[in-house]
Amino acid sequence: MIATLIMSAIVAAVAGLLIVPITSKTKDGDLKAKFKIQFFISVFIVAFIATATIYYVLIIDQNWTLLWPVIIVLTALGAWSASGMERNLKGILFLGSLGFGVYILAAPLFNANEKYTSAEMTQKVELKAFDETKTPASVPPKFARNKMKKAFSQVPNTSYYELGSLQIQKVNGEFVYIAPVEFSGFFKWTKGKVTPGYFKMSATDSSDNPKFIKSEMKYTTSSFLNNNVERHIRLENPTKIFYGEPQLEVDDNGKPYYIRSYGKFITARNGFDAEGIVMVDAKTGKSQTFALKDVPTFIDGAVSPEAVSLQNSYFGNYVHGFWNSKFGKKDVKLPSDEGTEANVSPIFDENGDMYYFTDFTSPKEGVDSMLGYSLTNGRTGEATYYTGNQEEAYMDSQGALQIIEKKFIEKKWHGQMPIIYNFYGEASWLTPVLDSNGFLQNYFIVSAANPELSVSGATPNEALRQYKAILSRGGSSVNGSSKQEQATIKGKIVRVYKEKSGDFTTVSFMLDNKDNYSVSSEVVPLAIYLQEGDTVEVKYINSGEVFLPVKELVIEGLVKE
Repeated sequence: MIATLIMSAIVAAVAGLLIVPITSKTKDGDLKAKFKIQFFISVFIVAFIATATIYYVLIIDQNWTLLWPVIIVLTALGAWSASGMERNLKGILFLGSLGFGVYILAAPLFNANEKYTSAEMTQKVELKAFDETKTPASVPPKFARNKMKKAFSQVPNTSYYELGSLQIQKVNGEFVYIAPVEFSGFFKWTKGKVTPGYFKMSATDSSDNPKFIKSEMKYTTSSFLNNNVERHIRLENPTKIFYGEPQLEVDDNGKPYYIRSYGKFITARNGFDAEGIVMVDAKTGKSQTFALKDVPTFIDGAVSPEAVSLQNSYFGNYVHGFWNSKFGKKDVKLPSDEGTEANVSPIFDENGDMYYFTDFTSPKEGVDSMLGYSLTNGRTGEATYYTGNQEEAYMDSQGALQIIEKKFIEKKWHGQMPIIYNFYGEASWLTPVLDSNGFLQNYFIVSAANPELSVSGATPNEALRQYKAILSRGGSSVNGSSKQEQATIKGKIVRVYKEKSGDFTTVSFMLDNKDNYSVSSEVVPLAIYLQEGDTVEVKYINSGEVFLPVKELVIEGLVKE
């Protein structure tokens, strides 16, 4: 707060010096010194109160570059009220401030290349195959929020509070949604002073029930005056450039903290590049600043989703500069707006690291083709752009949502949070399906390259099992299904079952070791000749499923394919 008052005093003093005519004279002689002092004091007081109030209420940064419109007005007034050499000097200051204002306003026209450079991504073709033994964090936030609202009776003095914004993160190795309990208004804040805690719910298990965690928080986004966490962060860091809303994160002991991303402008006061976070203890207000490389390990979303969304727009729009983004649009790709947080969707990889997912589409209207997709590390801000298989046309997230809407048109169900995965070597959209009340009904998987290949299941893993089956029947070799090791076994066929599917046949069989296996005739054409009593050598993926997927098959007595 002291820094804010000092900055306000400096602004007020400069305002007085610019407006009050210091050396100017009237026709009758010099202006009286007493009048000038009184005029200066009056300007100083008014400017000080106005500046301090604006800084406090609007919670804006206190860098002098923000004051360029004010400086233009002050120098104009000063030049008008002065005379002689003083008028000439203040006139020069006016022209200089006007030029600086033009520089500030024109920055977006000339810094597109710098923005693109700041957002440039490592490029790859495709994601590595998803490990099918894992469960993706696929509980949609809308559904989680609905369940938390229904569990709100766990909160003491319920009428004082309401549910805050959801944040996904990893706590003690589990992927969970966190949502703070917030004040429902100013008068409830004056009575309550602190909020009682937050809700936690699994982000992978839709059957999990929300749990209310008691942990008093004094500094929250819904508190007022100096207890408002955004204002508290600003008063502690008056000159830092923030982008994005404060977000709640909890450590592995369940202690809540609010974090906010800070960074720098690209040029002038335009653009943003994240550099670190400010972290505030929600109970005590203790504030700490960390560069991105030093962020505590329990923080998953150090770079705000708003900052990631901004970087995506730089990368997609400014590949050939500003004017190309408006007119020619060569190589321009637009980031999707289907994300769950600021147009991006937070997801976790198999190592437990959080990434923000976004797909990119063509700027041409009516086109559902995806040009690529990006994953941005939530802790470091480092991003990778995946082009996908250039020989195939991938459907974008909007196209996947439209398929779901048509599939369940009578039930009026809709998809939310579409995420692309590499399932069994096939780029595929996994999307939770919700009813009109926001309750989760099932999970839908559709191939990005072949929309006719789609399944739905009660859980992500059930949908995955069905998806593997239709890929096998449709002729896919379901390669790269997981990180599990391949194994080889030799044995005798004791049971065999064959099912025709299109141009190929799916052969399921049991060996004398009582394990079951499945193979498509597209992968092993001679599998159609399998019969009970045959001795075979099988190379398979040890996935732990009921029917283990076969990679290679040698039938004793027949020519090896």
